[in-house]
Amino acid sequence: MAAWPNLLLASVAASRGRRGRSTVAAFEFQRADALLRLQGELLQGQWRHGPYVHFQIHEPKRRTISAAAFRDRIVHHALCQELEPRFERLFIADSYANRVGKGTHRALARAEEFCRNFRYVLRMDVRQHFPSVDHAILRQALARQVMEDDVMALVNNILDSAHSDAAPTDSAPAYFPGDDLFAACRPRGLPIGNLTSQFWSNVVLHALDVFVKRELRCAAYLRYVDDFALFANDKATLWRWKVAIIERLARLRLHVHEASAQALPTSSGMPWLGFVVYPYGVRVKARKVRYATQRLGRLYEEMQTGRISFAQFDASVQGWINHVRYGDVGEGLRRHVLQPFVLPPGCRPQRRE
Repeated sequence: MAAWPNLLLASVAASRGRRGRSTVAAFEFQRADALLRLQGELLQGQWRHGPYVHFQIHEPKRRTISAAAFRDRIVHHALCQELEPRFERLFIADSYANRVGKGTHRALARAEEFCRNFRYVLRMDVRQHFPSVDHAILRQALARQVMEDDVMALVNNILDSAHSDAAPTDSAPAYFPGDDLFAACRPRGLPIGNLTSQFWSNVVLHALDVFVKRELRCAAYLRYVDDFALFANDKATLWRWKVAIIERLARLRLHVHEASAQALPTSSGMPWLGFVVYPYGVRVKARKVRYATQRLGRLYEEMQTGRISFAQFDASVQGWINHVRYGDVGEGLRRHVLQPFVLPPGCRPQRRE
């Protein structure tokens, strides 16, 4: 994990899209020396995770993001590059988050396929997923594939940093059937923003994936982070599966939003990853269109006042167009969002196929 090629690749991955930041630029100015120091700390067991910077975002709901220092993010990437292949061969095909070739748009296409072939869908999500992950359960899942003591020590270092420098959270202590007096006080929670947290989320919820596929024998199931959906041709089967999943997730010390977990006809549309999926089409949620309009409007004002460049504004516009092109977005909707923006003289948007 601490080999030079792995650390160099990790530094490149960690800096992608962040080279304009002062901390990243300072590290890259003396990258070789900085990586050699980091390598020495890792090999001698002296590396310790630094503090986080916490901030909040409010779309689609309020979340606290924990940003680690750049050199710590390099360690996150190096660790994941080493461990992910061990787990990738175990993960099911229809787990779509934080995996190569398993992004949002692939998950949308798979959901549309299932909607065409099944009459009903049960969509569920884990309540306060990242703040609720139990460290002991995660360690047990990792230890099945990570046999090296020094690598597990590094994992524990990152987990302990998450617990000791925890961001403020609204989640109350969790109690489950059979708990003793100390169970609810066990360390839990993963920082939203760490690459390791995204990977470890898949490790923890792999037990749910296996349960649904092998024990419930659900033929049509897919998961994206903590959102998952089961498809069937009758509601009774889905209600039975819902009860079984709630009981199984309790073993992982996780809750679901039970009130919103309803078996619905696929013909009426399935909300999924910011879109609404139908048997023969995918539409963008109206809320997402309103948010994009507001966000691009703010960026347009910043461009007009010189706080950002046209290239930065254009990159955001092209990013939105590229995202929504996977839905059935007509010219009218694109015009509705983009028409208010008048380009400065001499500026031409880049065409992206």
